[in-house]
Amino acid sequence: MSGKNVTDMVLADAAGIARAARILESGGLVAVPTETVYGLAARADSAEAVAKIYAAKGRPDFNPLIVHVRDAVQAKRYADFSPEAIALAEAHWPGPLTLVVPRRAEAGLAQAVTAGLPTIALRAPAHPVMRALLAAVDFPLAAPSANRSGFISPTSAAHVLASLDGRIDLVLDGGITTAGVESTIVAVRADGSIEELRPGPLQIGTRGNAKQIEAPGQLASHYAPGKPVRLNADRAEADEFLIGFGTVGGDCTLSASGDVTEAAARLYACLHEAARAPKPRIAVAPVPEDGVGRAINDRLKRAAA
Repeated sequence: MSGKNVTDMVLADAAGIARAARILESGGLVAVPTETVYGLAARADSAEAVAKIYAAKGRPDFNPLIVHVRDAVQAKRYADFSPEAIALAEAHWPGPLTLVVPRRAEAGLAQAVTAGLPTIALRAPAHPVMRALLAAVDFPLAAPSANRSGFISPTSAAHVLASLDGRIDLVLDGGITTAGVESTIVAVRADGSIEELRPGPLQIGTRGNAKQIEAPGQLASHYAPGKPVRLNADRAEADEFLIGFGTVGGDCTLSASGDVTEAAARLYACLHEAARAPKPRIAVAPVPEDGVGRAINDRLKRAAA
């Protein structure tokens, strides 16, 4: 029952995972680590449980959720997989890839999961804690990032509690997440083409130009630290907290060596630190578009919007 005064945090060991499974079975909310960020999980086959996600996050109901599954076999219960979608799942699952594919009419999932769309966003995550939890329950898990809607995504259990303490039932503490930015989302179209809806750790498909919201992370303003953000800064003004990269040092540095993979893993931790800092504004050093750098810049542009 979300809305209680205190959210429990437990280690993501066997006992913690068993407790989380019981809470989820009864329709509660649990924050769980994935390899990308912490997700806020509820059973995807319960309209009441999914409604609690939207309420806890303050999330607009036109923004669909990712449904997490064990594997492609389970995913095919809820969606129609073309040969192209099957090939992507075989190549990248478990892992940080979300596939937007046609929803099966008899999927049996809460309508709010897909926000009324004919498609569904599915992912088989790689993190051992999320995989153990999915193995412990007989239903898929709807799980957007475990933070208030529009705010900075969480890469640690402490980040989850910073915005959701008292609004959810449990946090499984599995340490710091590794990828640091949310999964790559691609839509597999009827003609077999693959369109990227959200950049992430994997570079797949052609860059999307979707006019309607089909998947999470497409809102223009998102991942916001609650302060003005200035991008491509080579130094800070007096009232700015500087997030550095490479040769541009900072109050918090994404990667002193200029490694975009390290920068992705540290992005949200630095944004959380900047949000808590006394300085009223944030400046961010330039990050190259190479590899996952494109996903980093996507998140920073939305944070600054």
